[in-house]
Amino acid sequence: MLSILVVDDELSMREFLKILLEKDGHKVIAAADGASALELAARHDFDLVVSDIRMPGMSGLDLLDELKKTRPELPVILVTAFASPDDAVTAMKNGAFDYITKPFNVEEIKEVIRSATSRKTNDPLTQPAELFPDIIGQSPEMIKIFDLIKRIAPAPANVLIYGESGTGKELVAKAIHNHSRVAGQPFIPITCSAIPESLLESELFGHVKGSFTGAIGNKDGLFQLADGGTAFLDEIGELTPIIQTKLLRVLQEREFKPVGSTKTSKVNVRIIAATNRILEDEIMAGRFREDLYYRLAVVPIRVPPLRERKGDVPLLVEHFLKKYSRLLGKDVQTISSYGLEVLMEYDFPGNVRELENIIERGVAMEASNIILPESLSLSLHRKRENNSSSGQGPLFVAAETEDELFERGMEEVMTELEKKMIRHALTKAGNSKIQAAELLKVSFRSLRYKTKKYQID
Repeated sequence: MLSILVVDDELSMREFLKILLEKDGHKVIAAADGASALELAARHDFDLVVSDIRMPGMSGLDLLDELKKTRPELPVILVTAFASPDDAVTAMKNGAFDYITKPFNVEEIKEVIRSATSRKTNDPLTQPAELFPDIIGQSPEMIKIFDLIKRIAPAPANVLIYGESGTGKELVAKAIHNHSRVAGQPFIPITCSAIPESLLESELFGHVKGSFTGAIGNKDGLFQLADGGTAFLDEIGELTPIIQTKLLRVLQEREFKPVGSTKTSKVNVRIIAATNRILEDEIMAGRFREDLYYRLAVVPIRVPPLRERKGDVPLLVEHFLKKYSRLLGKDVQTISSYGLEVLMEYDFPGNVRELENIIERGVAMEASNIILPESLSLSLHRKRENNSSSGQGPLFVAAETEDELFERGMEEVMTELEKKMIRHALTKAGNSKIQAAELLKVSFRSLRYKTKKYQID
């Protein structure tokens, strides 16, 4: 028997869920709004919360945020009659177990509840190393990634992974596939920028014999090879407009034509794409289709750069030391404390891939069993410089004095403050509006509207 909190401002829905769940033997307490739900959650040890999203006062998303502050492990299922991709993405990123739209099937919500309450024993928040052995990291930033992977993997939704080069986007894509319902089916990767434009269409969709010079036989493309499994499209921002249009058809209709063929091939494949480009800027410049972007980014995942998760550096160093000591036949067992300190102060513009190269060189060059700072080959790289964002002094000042504040008025001062925050977030995010919106904790659409309103380029 589970103890379940049901939250909905509609009496009929509260009573329906209460009757439904109590028939299955669960203990159910209902609340009419978010504030009442928080009071109940403080007094009872609930196993699960099922909440509406659109409610007067505190919304379901706000309730989710408050519950996760005190009970991060508590499964929360959000329900709404107003399906919104923005709400769905926000809910999943903020820790909701699932997102269900009304009207829902009774068996559907029962199955989601069973899944939500059976995951506690293998929750990635407590066992990331066992669940994701190929991804090294235990920092809060990576724990969030692990939790998101675990929650989105079973659903067939398309995923867009974005982040700088060398952050491990393909490892995240493989982890999503390995935890999906098609884990035993093919995972087929392709790097869009590594294939000449003239051959890319054939690589993606296949071709028939005689369709072009050199086509001496029929050939299956990426989507045929990945049928029933997952296709991973790396560097998706490199696709030409023609290929983008054909890819959109695959996403919409689940069908395509091989090069030179008049027959349509059906395909059932999940698409995971990755990019280190700022696709919003590519859309604004007319180089990337907006409709394709929204089809790909049903669930966007940002993989943080290594400089944002420095707590993982010692773990990564240990992992790469073992790997290259074995591969190079060396007995390098550790790194000196000063050597590790040097790495912790470094910014890693090449991210995890750069750290791996540094350790590989260090193991190859070191004559003893400990890597010293002089073996790290960092002399050509710039060290991180502290700036105003390091916490020294105020970041944003919109009015210097009380007189100025009241002379200019609240609206003007708040507008100036908002502009400064947006500019700072865009700079910190390398001009990525998606990342800046994440830093500011606003939706991408809201940020795009404000940058246009304030003419912030």
